[in-house]
Amino acid sequence: MQKQSTDRAIALALFSGGLDSILACRIIAEQGIEVQAIKFVTPFFDHDLLAHEHEYQQDIRDKYGIEVELIDLSDGYIDLLRNPAHGFGKNFNPCIDCKILMLNRARELMAERGASFLITGEVLGQRPMSQRRDTLNIIERDSQSRDFLLRPLSAQLMNPTLAEQQGLVDRDRLYGFAGRGRKPQVKLAKALGIKDFPMPGGGCVLTDPNLASRIERFYEGLFAFGQDEFLVNDFHLLLLGRHFRLPGGHWLILGRNEQENEAMLQYQEADDWRLHMPVRPGPMALLRRAAKMVTGREEENETVQRAAGLVVRYGKKTNGKVVAGEVLLEQEGEEKLLKAAPLPDAAFKEWIV
Repeated sequence: MQKQSTDRAIALALFSGGLDSILACRIIAEQGIEVQAIKFVTPFFDHDLLAHEHEYQQDIRDKYGIEVELIDLSDGYIDLLRNPAHGFGKNFNPCIDCKILMLNRARELMAERGASFLITGEVLGQRPMSQRRDTLNIIERDSQSRDFLLRPLSAQLMNPTLAEQQGLVDRDRLYGFAGRGRKPQVKLAKALGIKDFPMPGGGCVLTDPNLASRIERFYEGLFAFGQDEFLVNDFHLLLLGRHFRLPGGHWLILGRNEQENEAMLQYQEADDWRLHMPVRPGPMALLRRAAKMVTGREEENETVQRAAGLVVRYGKKTNGKVVAGEVLLEQEGEEKLLKAAPLPDAAFKEWIV
């Protein structure tokens, strides 16, 4: 998106899509300021929007009169999770460092977009970790945005920013919301004619106890490769299907339904081995990085047989029973048909991630 020719001041907004960020954009736009909203996405939140970005942009434009751009922050975010300076929340969520990363990226875009200041939908005291007053001050400091970061919903409880001091923004038309209650925001939304807005909710899988635990273990060396080898698609796969750590540290993913089987195909890499039953309905399996990680004929045979046994075990039953079947193995363009018996549950119990 190129900087537009305009006499109006421009504000860049961190846009989550939630009510608070919608209101922050509208409050500033009501003062005649051009608001360019940026929605950052990662494998852990909203990455699926990239597949239909134009539809999403049109929906936000139609509902709220806001122009939004999607920016993929995946690579920087994967690096951040290795060692966030301010630690994690209840699960594997680095909320403080997450906001600092986004503001740093937005700050870099200010000159390119001709923006005078940044805005967010943060509300003082709404979130126990990332929206305390001391934490908000840390976020401003570490993102080097103290002078030009405006939080319209709580601005009257904070020191004036440069945009207010210079008269770009009328401070009297900003708000002093605080705390976890949502009634003031809902009332303001109605006053601004905003009727269809999302209810508060999670959205970031790093706050989900089960998924966060799986991702944390991944960073701790769950499989036989290092953090320097992580790929964005690894994290998409971590959020799908059933996962197993086979002997030797090999990573096997099984789709749980047809939709997941198809999704896994999008994230397959050239060195993955793929297995499925060509006749009987069942899961598709990926042996991640197998071409690099499996060494020697004996290890290959054992690993492939274990993977094939799991494919059969989770395949469709015959007359109510899990029976042996044929599994097609695809390795770097070559195909091989294997006969495999279903693994008994006791054999792979310890492999389940």
